[in-house]
Amino acid sequence: MKFAEHLGAHITPEWRKQYIQYEEMKAMLYAAVEQAPSEEVVEEEVSQRYFARFDEKFFTFCDKELTKINTFYAEKLAEATRKFATLKSEMDGSEYDNLTKKKVHRRKVMDLKLAFSEFYLSLILLQNYQNLNFTGFRKILKKHDKLLRNDAGARWREEYVEASHFHTNKDIDKLIAETEATVTSELEGGDRQKAMKRLRVPPLGDKQSPWTTFKVGLFAGAFVVLFIAVILSAVFHGARETNMTQDEFAVVLRLYRGPLLCILFIFLMGINVYGWRSSGVNHVLIFELDPRNHLSEQHLFELATIFGVIWTVSILSFLYAEHLDIQPFIMPAFLVLIMLIFMLNPTRTFQHDARFWSLKVVFRIFMAPFFYVGFADFWLADQMNSLGQALKDFQFLLCFYINRLSDGNWSALNVEECGFGGWWLVALVSSLPAWFRFAQCIRRYRDTKEAFPHLVNAGKYSSTLFTVVFATLNAAYGTEGSKHPFFYVWLLAAVVSSVYGYIWDIKMDWGFFTDNAGDNKFLREEIVYSSKNYYYFAIVEDFFIRFSWVYILLLKEFGSPIPMEIVVTIFSCLEVIRRFIWNFFRLENEHLNNCGKFRAVRDISVAPLDASDQQQIIKMMDEHDPRSYFRKKKILKTGVTNSLKTPLLQDTDDQPITMVANYKSIHSGTDKTN
Repeated sequence: MKFAEHLGAHITPEWRKQYIQYEEMKAMLYAAVEQAPSEEVVEEEVSQRYFARFDEKFFTFCDKELTKINTFYAEKLAEATRKFATLKSEMDGSEYDNLTKKKVHRRKVMDLKLAFSEFYLSLILLQNYQNLNFTGFRKILKKHDKLLRNDAGARWREEYVEASHFHTNKDIDKLIAETEATVTSELEGGDRQKAMKRLRVPPLGDKQSPWTTFKVGLFAGAFVVLFIAVILSAVFHGARETNMTQDEFAVVLRLYRGPLLCILFIFLMGINVYGWRSSGVNHVLIFELDPRNHLSEQHLFELATIFGVIWTVSILSFLYAEHLDIQPFIMPAFLVLIMLIFMLNPTRTFQHDARFWSLKVVFRIFMAPFFYVGFADFWLADQMNSLGQALKDFQFLLCFYINRLSDGNWSALNVEECGFGGWWLVALVSSLPAWFRFAQCIRRYRDTKEAFPHLVNAGKYSSTLFTVVFATLNAAYGTEGSKHPFFYVWLLAAVVSSVYGYIWDIKMDWGFFTDNAGDNKFLREEIVYSSKNYYYFAIVEDFFIRFSWVYILLLKEFGSPIPMEIVVTIFSCLEVIRRFIWNFFRLENEHLNNCGKFRAVRDISVAPLDASDQQQIIKMMDEHDPRSYFRKKKILKTGVTNSLKTPLLQDTDDQPITMVANYKSIHSGTDKTN
């Protein structure tokens, strides 16, 4: 990999302007060579004067870059020194030594371990900043000498760069060593292996297991073959031998549609994770996942393809139930039962930690507004809003089997029996996702006392609740021949809800249409993904799918050439795809701007490291106050917090001030040997 690509791939976005401007300096060199007078036309003295003037300009730019890097490094080092002293004082304080309650003591120790772990990662990030900028200077000055055929770059590097504060200072290495020693001796009982396991975090781009890759390929191939078999069997065998009525077809489709939407969601979530990881949007930290143990995109692909194989096998078993001498309607129930057993399996198998993390988040969502709302909580609740049809299908499935088991009649199939739009239970299930987000917004307002955006966001979900209410009333009291007044009220509520949601998507969730977008017209100042066309496509796509209910309404009014349940299935899948696209830009916006104020770590890298890059662990933190590492946990004493609010370079310690003075003297010309 070329260094320019390496540098671009490993910078931390919040620090991007503090790195060496390698590309600009390289462009200066190439432009100087291209614009240089030809030695065959002009005298050598003219050419020398030209390159002398260029060198003056180039090295002035280098000096500005070096001053910028020295200043930033000194600030961050002073901040790290202060953080370390704060954590040490908290750990060594009387409160830590004199804790009498065992549970409180255990909780405090865990908080300290987490704080030191995050702090250690910030030190690694600063160390990488130090190494990356020195490498940048070394390479650009070497390129200078190669293109201009002199040794001025090597001399400037030896005189200034190698003597600069950010390169010669080794305090960051000492802080890393002291942190390792402190955690080992004070928090892990002298067990260095255990301490380093807690402190060190593998890069985001860690390699996948070949066995996992093999399983993904195996099940993906099996799913494709079985899916083709399902289509062929449904067209030729099902149409000829089952003699299924339209109502019976609608019932079967509803029984299988809910699991299908969930499988599609999991698969697309795998693509989301791959996109975030390859673009450097650090979802691991945004969702506050364990960096050492979380699902990769391949794990999600594996899960989706396994469920996909089970889903197709279940449909084939349903179609050929007579030949297998089994009750066909047992198969959808077995499919859902297998998925539930997997999710609720209490043993430490099949991604236990990830499954129970998800269950905990779902529990907090259902209990809103009684729990603190984190990013993962409201993000998953947003996903539920796009899986609303799946929730209604699972309600239909449960109702269907309760009725069939109670009366024993498996031949009388009517989709309206459990799916009538005017039934209060259908309305209740339809409104649950919007209620969850509404309650979360109210809780966020209670915690932050910020009416905007939380109450305004709650208004968006309340419009969805009104839409569900009026749709239910229209279905309950409307007649087929004429339009009930509730229809027009529902129509107005649906328009308001769709417009409200669309504006919120592009303006608030994605952060587009900012005043400082610059070259990124209609977008925002910073973008992560490689092409602006992705963003423009998302803006248009989100609008059309947000109004998918209009297309369904028109097809109902003017007649549809295909069954309406198939139409609903298609648009339900499109809604899941819309949310999949929404996820890319929502996390990108959270990553760049921290607009949701949920992130525990501020400095998150925009591009991940490869697994082979053992010396460059990315991401992590830039919080002035270590208390922000924990949502509601308080590990700092009141007397310590005030020191964290002082300007970075006005530290009371002599060492940070001396460091700043050293690098200032270098560039003022009073001391070039450091």
